[in-house]
Amino acid sequence: MNTQRQWLAAALTVLIAFCGANMVVHAAPSHSFPVAGLTPYQRPANAPVLTTNPVLDPKQALHGVSAPIPDSLKFLGNQGRWFTPFTHPGMTGPYDLRGWHAAPLPAAEKK
Repeated sequence: MNTQRQWLAAALTVLIAFCGANMVVHAAPSHSFPVAGLTPYQRPANAPVLTTNPVLDPKQALHGVSAPIPDSLKFLGNQGRWFTPFTHPGMTGPYDLRGWHAAPLPAAEKK
């Protein structure tokens, strides 16, 4: 019984030593970019700045939506520079309800 305790104590000692050495190797990295939350009252000096004011294209935002425009999409008039998934193609296949990935009709078939 004493041998089992000595073996267990030795195994635990090795495990603790290994974990301790592993934590030293994987210490928190030092990053050169700012960490959010340290100075919430000021914007970091090297933070990205918007240089253009992209305008939401109603044709692109309402692609595949037939008239009359539903009331649930009226928010697009006040969208501004915020990201909206309505201006980007989504999934393909049976989930493409607005026809973003559909092949355009040839000029002869459009008549």
